[in-house]
Amino acid sequence: MVRVIAGLVLACVSLLAHALSPYVQADRVAGGELKSVMATVEQKLAGSGFTVVGRHLPKGIAGYASIVVTDAGILEAVRQIGGTAIVAAPIRVGVKADGSVSYVNPEYWYRAYLRGDYAKGEPAVKALAARLEKALGKAGAFGGDVKTEELGEYRYMFGMERFHNRADIKEYRSFEDAVRTVRANLDKGVGQSAKVYEIVLQDQKLAVFGFAMNDQETGENWWVRKTGPDHIAALPWEIFIVGGKVMALHARYRTALSWPALTMGTFMGIGKHPDHVLQMVEDIAGVQ
Repeated sequence: MVRVIAGLVLACVSLLAHALSPYVQADRVAGGELKSVMATVEQKLAGSGFTVVGRHLPKGIAGYASIVVTDAGILEAVRQIGGTAIVAAPIRVGVKADGSVSYVNPEYWYRAYLRGDYAKGEPAVKALAARLEKALGKAGAFGGDVKTEELGEYRYMFGMERFHNRADIKEYRSFEDAVRTVRANLDKGVGQSAKVYEIVLQDQKLAVFGFAMNDQETGENWWVRKTGPDHIAALPWEIFIVGGKVMALHARYRTALSWPALTMGTFMGIGKHPDHVLQMVEDIAGVQ
């Protein structure tokens, strides 16, 4: 009886201590020229029903890229939940010229982004995980560990931002005005940005845009090299619209969620990164 009770206690402790990593290591594909490797991965994704909406080759980080896709089940879940759930619409896949492939761990990211509404989206999340594994394989997880129960209110450390501490950048009179402004500014490349993808759910007045940060001194070439480019599936960054409001996740939250094992020394080494991101999203949103 003592052994049975002890076993149950250990099982409960193990369940409570369950942690998730932000990325899944997929099966390798043949290495070579980066765009050729990306094409191979895209074929796998399209063959499993995913829709490619963007491709990101960050400037100054040779041999690394990400592919952004959408999934019908996830888009429907986003429609049903609404609001800031739009940030969960894009699905990012990392690719390296050597044939390494990775992708965002659905449970990790959707627990963080859907938070209290995770249960509503869980069937779609589980279906997505199964389809990604079937399309790309699953060789393990990497990128750090965060306890499952902490993801809904995740923050890097005490006093730092959580999901709900996002930046409300600018509010427009209508959803259409907000989308028009963000799209136009990305097309112009304000702040040395560049549009990677856009997902617009017109019926729900929701949209999310992914963008590159191309400034050689303050963009991805600078801070991603410090945090670690193997987390390439963290990119690109996003700005999103709910109704007429243009919003973005606070950079200290978004960066920490993408690199949860980041040391404090490295975090301090990119201390100006959140300010640079805020300036860029303000430029994109049309803040004067």
